[in-house]
Amino acid sequence: MPLYESVLIARNDISQQQVDAILDGIAAQIEADGGAVRKREYWGLRSLAYRIKKNRKGHYALLGLEVRSELLKEIERQLSLNEDILRLLTLRVEEIDEAPSPVLSRKGEDRGERGSFRGGAKPAGGRFESGRGGRRGGDDRVADQPENAAE
Repeated sequence: MPLYESVLIARNDISQQQVDAILDGIAAQIEADGGAVRKREYWGLRSLAYRIKKNRKGHYALLGLEVRSELLKEIERQLSLNEDILRLLTLRVEEIDEAPSPVLSRKGEDRGERGSFRGGAKPAGGRFESGRGGRRGGDDRVADQPENAAE
């Protein structure tokens, strides 16, 4: 049987459990026909590049499928009629990589980098440090003294 990878985006109004229910329905149809779901990943609620049907965010999911092309066309037709699915893209692939997708591996790295200044030490220069001689009101100013005051 041919192999496919399918990415779908669901509305942000629905919950993750409802997205899982949609994916379970797809898996049940495929397994009833003798196919298999080899990979299933939920990428989370992510921002869209542009608004789709008045939505700014969507639930992303990836499926690695081993299915007959006729059944895949029927599943795509049913998903296109589903109001909760914003977009669907299916590609035929030579093999399905069992490792986590780059989206999931990058997601864990981003959280570690982004959270480095939250709740911890702040950068040394301060928020608006321009690098031109320090902050206003600091002690680094030279006091205005007359030149002959010391004599």
